[in-house]
Amino acid sequence: MARLFLLLIAASFLINFLQTRGEDAIIGEWYNTEKDGKIEIFKEGDQYHGKLVWLQEPEEDGQPKRDKNNAGLSKRDRPLKGLRLLEDFEYHGGAWEDGTIYDPKNGKTYSSTIKLKNDDVLEVRGYIGISLIGRTVEWTRAK
Repeated sequence: MARLFLLLIAASFLINFLQTRGEDAIIGEWYNTEKDGKIEIFKEGDQYHGKLVWLQEPEEDGQPKRDKNNAGLSKRDRPLKGLRLLEDFEYHGGAWEDGTIYDPKNGKTYSSTIKLKNDDVLEVRGYIGISLIGRTVEWTRAK
């Protein structure tokens, strides 16, 4: 009986470890589709976020690139480097959902989901309204 109890406890710890590893599998640095930017995905509490940490061309006219396409006039002077592009994702059964993605190329924010295609490829989907109407891109893990 004691052995069974110990076996159940060990199995519980193993399942918890594997689930946590699955949840945190997206943590790290990822190149966007065009490979002209690198996004660091990190966890705060139970949510996942991502910020732009590298740009292939970080400057424009001798100055750091700014968020010039943002719909909010007060935000257009923010530097792109360090800007949070991913906000408030939560892990639900194999996918990170209920978050948003900001596209600095057009200044718009979209609802978003993230799925791990394999250890080195993320499928990032941005959409307005329902997930059926949107666009999916692939990001690759930075080594």
